[in-house]
Amino acid sequence: MLKVKPLMKQLKQLLYLTLIIGLTLVSVGVKGQTGSLGSQSIPQNLSNVNVSDLSDAQIRQMLQQASAANISDNQLLQQAASRGLPDDQVQALQKRIADIRAKDGTTSGSTGIDTSYRPTRRLNYVADSDSVNRVKNNGPKKLQVFGSELFRNSNMKFEPNLKIATPINYIIGPEDQLNINVYGKSVANWKLEVSPDGNINVPGVGVINVVGKTIEQASATIKSRLSASNYAVGHGTEVQIGLGNIRSIKVIIAGQVTRPGSYTLPSLATVFNALYAAGGPNDKGSYRQIAIIRNNRIIRHLDVYDFLTKGEQKDNITLEDQDIIQVPTYRTRVELAGEVKIPALFEVLPGESLNDVIGFAGGFTDQAYTARIKVIQIADQQKRITDVLENDYKSYTPLRGDKYKVEKILDRYENRLVITGAVFRPGEYELQKGLTVSQLIANAAGLKEDAFGGRGTITRLNADNSKALIPFNITEIIRKTAADIPLQREDSIHIVSIFDLRDKYQVMVKGEVRKPGTYAYADSMTVEDLIVKGGGFAEGASAKRIEVSRRVNNSDPMSKESIVAQVFTVNVDAGLVEGEANFRLHPFDIVSVYSLPGYEKQRVVRVQGEVIYPGYYTIQKKDEKISDMIARAGGLSASADVEGGTLKRSNIAILGVDKNKADTAELVRDRQTRMNQLQLTYKDTAKAKTQDTTQRNNYVGIDLKKILQQPGSSIDLLVEDGDEIRVPKQQQIVRVNGEVLYPSAVVYSNNKSFTDYVYNAGGYSPSALKRGAYIVYPNGTVRATRKFLFWNTHPDVRPGSEIYVPKKLPPQINVGTQIIGYATALASLGAIIFGIISLNK
Repeated sequence: MLKVKPLMKQLKQLLYLTLIIGLTLVSVGVKGQTGSLGSQSIPQNLSNVNVSDLSDAQIRQMLQQASAANISDNQLLQQAASRGLPDDQVQALQKRIADIRAKDGTTSGSTGIDTSYRPTRRLNYVADSDSVNRVKNNGPKKLQVFGSELFRNSNMKFEPNLKIATPINYIIGPEDQLNINVYGKSVANWKLEVSPDGNINVPGVGVINVVGKTIEQASATIKSRLSASNYAVGHGTEVQIGLGNIRSIKVIIAGQVTRPGSYTLPSLATVFNALYAAGGPNDKGSYRQIAIIRNNRIIRHLDVYDFLTKGEQKDNITLEDQDIIQVPTYRTRVELAGEVKIPALFEVLPGESLNDVIGFAGGFTDQAYTARIKVIQIADQQKRITDVLENDYKSYTPLRGDKYKVEKILDRYENRLVITGAVFRPGEYELQKGLTVSQLIANAAGLKEDAFGGRGTITRLNADNSKALIPFNITEIIRKTAADIPLQREDSIHIVSIFDLRDKYQVMVKGEVRKPGTYAYADSMTVEDLIVKGGGFAEGASAKRIEVSRRVNNSDPMSKESIVAQVFTVNVDAGLVEGEANFRLHPFDIVSVYSLPGYEKQRVVRVQGEVIYPGYYTIQKKDEKISDMIARAGGLSASADVEGGTLKRSNIAILGVDKNKADTAELVRDRQTRMNQLQLTYKDTAKAKTQDTTQRNNYVGIDLKKILQQPGSSIDLLVEDGDEIRVPKQQQIVRVNGEVLYPSAVVYSNNKSFTDYVYNAGGYSPSALKRGAYIVYPNGTVRATRKFLFWNTHPDVRPGSEIYVPKKLPPQINVGTQIIGYATALASLGAIIFGIISLNK
């Protein structure tokens, strides 16, 4: 008989919690199952509650009621969580309570019961050998108690179904509602609530006692009373009796559960419903000997493993009011890890064996070594390790604290052979008794045509697991002129291909073909075949005088005039029809196809700016010059700045750039890039030499005025494909950039000097290198500042020019070198003064 008196104080407080939370949260319109409490309706499911809908007054009322019952804030939060209030809403309620207490200057009540709120970690129940029953955290994975996820899985609610037909064995109690429907010759419809005395009052019939009876028994009694009251039951009149609103029951959950206490549940609730509401057994609780106590007598024991392993619920009975669910501590718990489908901590009952534990874990995985299981046992004062053989699994009795580890099978083969290389079916094969090399080759569908018969190899493991290489002659073994070789476990046979023993045969075609490149060689390949592979002749290619170069193997290394390559000249048909030459190629030959003599592609020069007809002009003659292009463009316009004429010529080919899209903005960008490059070169000449060749100066400094005055002279350059000749408008400004205080464009004046323009831009900055200042003229010519004695001589300034002042180099202080330099300068100055004095004497 269970002694429940020590629990009464705790249960009374928990009952207060239920009333306070229910009466407060009902005002927000909770949708859920309710029970009766006077004129109020207490929610049984708070999963849809939004704490933000509660007013401060409602929360203060709840806190006042809790304080009157000596209930702490943490107990309120714990009870709200047990009613299904989500963790985020519990935390929101906790914050609201803390804010209100901070405003009001109040503190939480206290109690002797530790019910501080701790959010429950919820795990998905997944049967996986690596992740089942494991908690993901930053530390090592820890096995969980088998079955614990059942009561912590948010996807498994265990809520009773209240919409099913009334069970005929349902026992009626106070507060149940009976729906009595009379139809036929007599018609009546009553919804009657069972009174606390257990009676219903049927109009015109009287009081009928139904409490403690099943629905079936109560239906028989009601029909009998209706028949006695002039209702022709069974003679044209039928009666249907069912449940309306069901009552709530109080269930006590005690012992080793997560949240022990008193719970209000629907009268259709089962043991699983109650355990889920209480969070299930805790870490010390038993999952296999859960007692259901009714009227101080244990009426049933529930084993959760029956449901987990077999899906049985024979002991998951419907609860009644004042039932007690007692969860004791576990007796024997063992750990099973490794290669089982559900590694976990398992509870073992008397009479069960290791084989039963393996069954709880879902059996072994496919990689498990099942011949024996290692067991770590608890001895008197220390641990010991032992092995349980497979034949003893059914007889071995698990002991307290046993830890079983199922290991993997070895990652090796007991009868594997491997054959690779020039066989039709390379791969892994079974080592059969007496199998030899020739038999294995036959099993692999035989040798390929390219197999090298002179030598094959066997890689064999020695006794110490080192490797040995055993060569054999394939041809002799196949012809049985040599002894066949027996094979051993893990032998790896490799048959070499003739193509593995030589360079890949290729030929190359270059020059005027559409797809020059390297191609695979084939026997009897001709020059015409290779040209066809190269896409045929390109436009302007010559079919005559095609050159074929071939490697030589007999060059005389002692002679300077020895031949290092054979060269053949071949003429082929322009239509690539096989001709008389029919020149056969050898591996590694190089075929060169040349252009037709006199074949020229059009070459274009762009003339832009202040000319009469700017645009693109095709070079007509090889000796065409700049003056000829200006003349073909109609000459200069009236506003042309002839001294600023420029010639842009690319020093390298720039891929992906259309030279025909040059404009004034591009010219400005190119000029700025050019100045940056010049500065880079000044700073670090060695580094500048390693820069990409695209940083070369593309502008050629020309004097267009003299060119037009003396056409055909040496300064009148020949034009090339892609040249750009630009004649700007008359310039009126001078740009000043670099290490000046305010880089700007200054209006040109004949009366201003180089220094004046610098001072018009704010003057030199503190880091300016004055002696390094230079000027870029509109035609691309660059002039630098010169040094004469102690003075800087600056170049002349022309309209459209650009002055650039570079930055000083970082100081490189070497005290010894500076002292020597100063001493040398003083000695030289002293010698000069001494010489002047001597001459005067």
